[in-house]
This record gives sequence, structure tokens and C-alpha cells, in this order.
Amino acid sequence: MSVIITRDGPVTIVTIDRPARRNAVDPDTAAALRDAFAALADDKDARVAILTGGDGHFCAGFDLNAVGTSRYDPDGPGPMGPTRMLLDKPVIAAVEGHAVAGGLELALWCDLRVAAASAVFGVYCRRWGVPLIDGGTVRLPRIVGQGRALDMILTGRPVEAQEAQRIGLADRVVADGEALSAAIALARQIAAFPQLCMTSDRMSAYRQWDFDLADALTHEAHAGVAPLREGATAGAKRFTEGEGRSGSFAAFKGE
Repeated sequence: MSVIITRDGPVTIVTIDRPARRNAVDPDTAAALRDAFAALADDKDARVAILTGGDGHFCAGFDLNAVGTSRYDPDGPGPMGPTRMLLDKPVIAAVEGHAVAGGLELALWCDLRVAAASAVFGVYCRRWGVPLIDGGTVRLPRIVGQGRALDMILTGRPVEAQEAQRIGLADRVVADGEALSAAIALARQIAAFPQLCMTSDRMSAYRQWDFDLADALTHEAHAGVAPLREGATAGAKRFTEGEGRSGSFAAFKGE
């Protein structure tokens, strides 16, 4: 199997396991990734997912040995797998080693990126004339800004973890070998929050790109109706009874 799926309570861990190819994705692996995240979307007990790679690498991109083995359909699913899906649940990338070319695009697809200290990001496919067609030219500018994105896109240069964190590409940097465990701890914390409100706010943050400012604010206001009705009163009562004072998150450690 090129994709391994494991569960840790409400956290689903999806691991690309093609060590001989540094977890490069071929068409079969792409299909397996799509299937894994489609199943996650339908699983009521799954709250947060982690995408990672086995054997010390996140993903080296699309497997160039597989180029030409299948027909590319620009209106079909992304060649890297789930990159044209918008899930209603958060996904965290746990990045050890290289997240480059299509592997960078997979990391960008995730909501958050936890990177090991020696992790490397980059548009390495620049060298071979292979375009970014799994969201790289769209998501990278939205995450790091147009200028920094173009620096990476035009030069293809490697971006190490510390720079990635400085420009907003990596959200957390941890010691080598600890990206997955740190991502699991983060996922547990997110899974412990009231889910209706959290997922509504998350989806509004994504959907706002579809609108101008006024319509985005209107969409946010309407999206907040259900969380206010179904959960905010109970949450406010917990606060008035003493929980969460002084900014404490003790009740949401996810342990």
C-alpha cells in the first residue's frame, strides 16, 4: 500500500509510504489519497486529519517516472490527489525532509504546516519544465504573499524551515523527528474545541476569497447563525461559571 491510514481518537493520520521514491506520488497513490480524504469527510467521528510522509520525507512531488502513464484532465481531480478538494475538516501537514514541487502543493493544501528543523520546501519542478497544477500558484501567494511566492516560483530555490516559518509558510518548527508528534498534539487540541463553531469559522476563512469585502462579511455573518444558536450560549455559561479565565486553554489540551 502506498498510503497508510491510522487513527488516534478523533485524529486521522494519512501517511504517504513510497520510500524508494521519497514519497513521490504516482496516479495510484493520488487516487488512494483522494479516497482517504473523501472517507474522512464522511466519517462523523473524525475531526482533524494529518498528512505526512514515511521514512523521513514528506513528498518529493509527482513521480516523474509516471509522467505520460495517464492522461491529464484539467477539469478532473488534481494529479497529486486531494488538492482540488475543500474539506469541511482541518488538515495539518507534518513535514520532515522535503516538501517540494507537488509535495509543496500538498503541504499548501493543508490548513497548517508543522515542519521539522531540517525540512525543505521548494518549487523544484522549475528545473524540469513541469508546471504547478495542484494549487501552487494559487495557494502559495495567498499564504506568503505575492512577492515571496514569486521568489519561490520563479527561482525554484530551496526554502529551509526557519525561513519558511518567517514568511508564514511553516506554522510551527520543531526538532527533527518530532513533526508528526507535534502535529498530533496540535490536532488533538483542535479536535477538543466545540466543532460546529470552529468548522464554521474555518470555512468562512476559505470562502471569503470567493467574494468582495462586503459580501464576505455578509457570508461570515450568516455562517455564524448556527454556531450562535447551537453552542455559544452553553460556552458563555461555562465561562461565567469560571472556566477559561485569564485566557486559559486548560480544558482544550486534547490529551
